[in-house]
Amino acid sequence: MTAILVVNSGSSSFKYQLIDMDTETELASGLVERIGEPIGHSRHNVGTAKDGRTERDLPIVDHTAGFAVMIEAFAEHGPKLSEANLIAVGHRVVQGGNRFFEPTEVTHLVELNIEDLSEIAPLHNPGAVQGIRAARASFANVPHVAVFDTAFHQTLPPAAYTYAIDKDLATRYRVRKYGFHGTSHKFVSEAVASFLDKPLAELKTIVLHLGNGASVCAVDGGESIDTSMGMTPLQGLVMGTRSGDIDPAVIFHLRRRAGMTTAELDDLLNRRGGMLALAGNGDMRDVEDAAVAGDPVAQAALDVYFHRIKGYVGNYYAQLGNVDVIVFTAGVGENSPIVRAGALAGLEGMGIEIDPVLNEAKSRKPRVISTENSRVTVLVIPTNEELEIARQTLATISRTHPSAL
Repeated sequence: MTAILVVNSGSSSFKYQLIDMDTETELASGLVERIGEPIGHSRHNVGTAKDGRTERDLPIVDHTAGFAVMIEAFAEHGPKLSEANLIAVGHRVVQGGNRFFEPTEVTHLVELNIEDLSEIAPLHNPGAVQGIRAARASFANVPHVAVFDTAFHQTLPPAAYTYAIDKDLATRYRVRKYGFHGTSHKFVSEAVASFLDKPLAELKTIVLHLGNGASVCAVDGGESIDTSMGMTPLQGLVMGTRSGDIDPAVIFHLRRRAGMTTAELDDLLNRRGGMLALAGNGDMRDVEDAAVAGDPVAQAALDVYFHRIKGYVGNYYAQLGNVDVIVFTAGVGENSPIVRAGALAGLEGMGIEIDPVLNEAKSRKPRVISTENSRVTVLVIPTNEELEIARQTLATISRTHPSAL
């Protein structure tokens, strides 16, 4: 057995998953959170069974202490890392800017570059750097690989990633569309080709990654040609707490008329926007329940949510010139028949028809939900960003450390 540990670090927490790369199965997963608070929390799951879960509450002063808690959980509850043949650690990094085009082995210089990119990803990259440094200290004898959310979107043409502002200013301050959820969009678009048994290079696909964070990607022959998130993960669809697309002048208006500060405006759009603002709840399951019960506010919020998705589907249909597949993924996309039906309702003229019975069927497996007459195949395919990070990590160390395999 050879195993890779995948780490997804934030400023006060990190998630992890240990994956057996021979079988691509999850051996263990967990979460260390509330780092730096008086009492932190850790959760460790062995395999995928709920009865394999253990939890602890204890002080966790920093990420280094958090990694010690994680290592202790492996030692006490398994699987033992000493017996798992750990060959690498893969790290999710949200923002790679225009510096990182592919998974990259972490060196001190790479660390510094990721930290420097915090200027355009202040909510994400600082936590990733803390996690990388703590992990490299804890696992000093194996290579570490950074896998960037933005890397998949480096194939965007200039027409798609350029904002119409002063060129010198944009260059100096790195203002352009980068796109995010790249590991998910890559994994799912490749899974579509495998599921349909068709060459990836021949498929034109629209991927709808719908979770608390949400984005759309137009994938042509396995390459991203446009995506809804922009310089930051705020642009695009309506999300759990993020507004998505908004007239930039609204910010100026609220600054002048409401006297709101930059921090307050940031909070308004990133943490108090989206479905939370429209329906009073950022959890789509609760919003759907309220709408089904007849709450007009919840239904109005869903209408806005669907309207935004349809706009992007139409946009990317035009950008691709034709569409073979539309695929739903992530927490909402995989589990909500209401969202899937609402997001594509009324698009029959574009050759998109969902079968109500197939759409309502519950399954965790890849499946078709379109009618036999639908010109566009509509799929539901579960994403697995951790596995994609592990795969890219393995491919990277196969080139840089072949003797380790």
